Amino acid sequence: MKLRRIIPLAGVSSLALASALYAQDNQKPQTDTVVLSPITLVADGQENVEATGGVVVSSEDIEAMQPADVSELFARDSAVTVSGGAGPSKRIHVFGLEQSNLAVTVDGVPQGPTSWHHTGSNVVDPAFLKSVEVEAGAAAADAGFGAAAGAVRYETVGARDLLTDGKTQGGRVGLSYGSNGRGLSASLAGYGIYGGFDWFAMVHGTNGKDYENGDGYEIVGTEPGVTGALVKLGYEAEGHRLEVTVDHTEDDADRTIKMNMDLNADKLVYPLKVTRDSFSLKYSSTAPTDLWDPEAMIYVTRNKYDRPNYVPDGVNGDMQLENSTIGGVIKNTFTVGPGNVTSGIDWAYNDYDVDNYGDTNRRYWTMETMQVGAFVQGRFEFDNGIDLSTGLRLDHHRFTDWNGKRYSDTGASVNGTVSYEFAEGYEVFAGASHTWLGYRFGEYALLHARTADLYTADNFEPSTARNVKVGLNANQGNWTGNLTFFDTRLKKMGEFIFEEEPYYLGNVDEYRSKGFTLQGTYSWGSGRVGGSFTKADVSQGGIDALPAGGAAVPVGKVATLFVDQEIAQYNLKVGGSVEWADKLKGDYVNGEGGFYDQSSYTVVNLYGEWRPESYENVVLRLGIDNVFDRTYYERSSYGERDVVRGGTLARDIDPLYAPGRTVTLGLKMDF
Repeated sequence: MKLRRIIPLAGVSSLALASALYAQDNQKPQTDTVVLSPITLVADGQENVEATGGVVVSSEDIEAMQPADVSELFARDSAVTVSGGAGPSKRIHVFGLEQSNLAVTVDGVPQGPTSWHHTGSNVVDPAFLKSVEVEAGAAAADAGFGAAAGAVRYETVGARDLLTDGKTQGGRVGLSYGSNGRGLSASLAGYGIYGGFDWFAMVHGTNGKDYENGDGYEIVGTEPGVTGALVKLGYEAEGHRLEVTVDHTEDDADRTIKMNMDLNADKLVYPLKVTRDSFSLKYSSTAPTDLWDPEAMIYVTRNKYDRPNYVPDGVNGDMQLENSTIGGVIKNTFTVGPGNVTSGIDWAYNDYDVDNYGDTNRRYWTMETMQVGAFVQGRFEFDNGIDLSTGLRLDHHRFTDWNGKRYSDTGASVNGTVSYEFAEGYEVFAGASHTWLGYRFGEYALLHARTADLYTADNFEPSTARNVKVGLNANQGNWTGNLTFFDTRLKKMGEFIFEEEPYYLGNVDEYRSKGFTLQGTYSWGSGRVGGSFTKADVSQGGIDALPAGGAAVPVGKVATLFVDQEIAQYNLKVGGSVEWADKLKGDYVNGEGGFYDQSSYTVVNLYGEWRPESYENVVLRLGIDNVFDRTYYERSSYGERDVVRGGTLARDIDPLYAPGRTVTLGLKMDF
């Protein structure tokens, strides 16, 4: 590890933490200090994600959109793009970098990496979500291990989020039916509080058909197939709280063998089951003090991919993948002068198993990793208009490959973000981070079609990441705005290299995403309007990335616009959104890689909600997605491509087009 790269940032972090502690013991009245309005970068002990170019999908957003999948979940934010197709094929990219490069958690539980480039990022059912935060770029030290390009935090709903008007128990029923294959979706939840106990239980399921694009072309293998259950049990007594969460989500339907593309217009589908299971036990204090605000959690997760009945074709065949994790975190937050400091330790053991029925000379493959880390993150608001978040991590990582070969190393990470409010409601900020990532190995499912001579390079090294961002924030009461310039570099990422035989796991050329994102909202009490614009230039080894649906994809220019309006006299709420992407073209798209230009597109979505005057616990919703029935495929999808071998067309790859016009009618009732 080259310490000279992180010593300058580490020195700034240490100095800031020490200065804050000194300030606590040396606060004196200042009669000549000009006190500015509160700044926006840090609030309630956490960074303001949107203030540094990130994304927040709030409860209000989720209520307005009623998203059926992660494409719709992030439809109002240009910084996040989601590829199209069936639910388990959807891959989430932030500024063009795939979600595996971010620290992803659901209710604080870390999620495993993407298993395969033909599979989506995670099976997360939006029906259970309360909010989502996407921290882009320099993530905090307490965001977790492996935050190369930021962090994604999913939060699920619970009893205290739904109970209103002093009620101690309640329930919710949701039903919807949609055209164009959307089909039937149903959910049932029950929740309540009794004494020190609280509980929440919810089930959700979908059933539909394959959808058609705007031209009426059926996209096979896209039928809705998600079912899931979420249970939360909590108990509070004498200032302490324990909470158990059990989460199960699965997608079980017939899918194409390569779900992220339309290969040779192949209409064959095969059974596929993708599941995510999670169990966590969490302790927290309900009576924290300045020096004692602890939190502890232990968790177990399992992600499975089961393709049981695929007719073998060379190296392809049936396949079973499983990633199991056990881990935990212990941390405490204490107040120091103008802010607070969070410190703690975290750890995780990961086991990866591949059972391959393909025509190779090795069937079973296993790998494992072990990570142990210590972290400290300080967040401070000073009276002179300066706001600071800075922290350090130290991690030890061990990787054991499928041949029993072991690699281990220790590395440090450091981050810092500072802002200054130069006028009331206006601030500038700058942030940077160096992140040590340990031994990355990309998509472990690539082992499924390999021969026994696959090896790990002797010089295989830990990966690192570097993030830099600067920008401007504005907050003038009813309107807010943000402009962020970003530059993210992922160095020596581990990937399987197939350029020459025998194949091996090694380090690849640097990935880079640089550009800017612009966000803004305006509210007038009964309504709001917002929008965002992102331009991201994504490359590897200095060459523009190809639209191949991998770790980094071209994004170009993407924009979104949305509006929500309440019409109180009619108990109505109406709104809509517009999604736009510029054309992707140039030699890097349609040159040697065989890809074609990606056309620009503009998509309009509308919705309306009505609460009957005599039944305020009932909401009727009508949604129309892709109102003008456009034919398009979403940015970060696998692009259109011809693969020519020996002068002969070997593969004709079409992208997975997004659904055409889809009309959905829904009913939600609280009781």
